[in-house]
Amino acid sequence: MGAPRHEWLDLSFWGQLERLESRHRQAQSGHKSARRWLERLTPREAEEFELAWQRYCEVIAELERTTAAFETLRPWSS
Repeated sequence: MGAPRHEWLDLSFWGQLERLESRHRQAQSGHKSARRWLERLTPREAEEFELAWQRYCEVIAELERTTAAFETLRPWSS
């Protein structure tokens, strides 16, 4: 860490910042890897992947709707 540490920021801030920067670098690396994988797909594989992704999104949307419906049944939710 080459940045100066200002006295008005406590140590927990710097620890959180360092962890967040590390997670960000890992996410960027994962993104690059996934993008390279997608770029290598054949047109047929890309079509199959797109269909699978659409189905996945539909299922996730239904899960979100049913979870919201369950929440309305809770006596403490309003």
